[in-house]
Amino acid sequence: MMKEEAVKYLNQVKDWKLVGDAIEKNCKFSNFRQAIEFINKVADAAESENHHPDILLWGWNNVKLTLTTHAVKGLSKNDFALASRIDKIKLT
Repeated sequence: MMKEEAVKYLNQVKDWKLVGDAIEKNCKFSNFRQAIEFINKVADAAESENHHPDILLWGWNNVKLTLTTHAVKGLSKNDFALASRIDKIKLT
């Protein structure tokens, strides 16, 4: 995917940033349990899409998500589709 196309799709998702050949999002939660609940919901979405982000839990309440498509060695529409789905995750 060309950078111009990636920027167009990036405007359709919330708080994701273009980093090299990937998109990333940092999320901060009020407690450890919420961070883990979010990670589990991201995992469920990723499994159903068969498209898996890199997930980093750091500190006790921070989650960093990185999406890229290894098969194309860069970004694809699937990355932005999953990013949009992740943006809609609600915590209880």
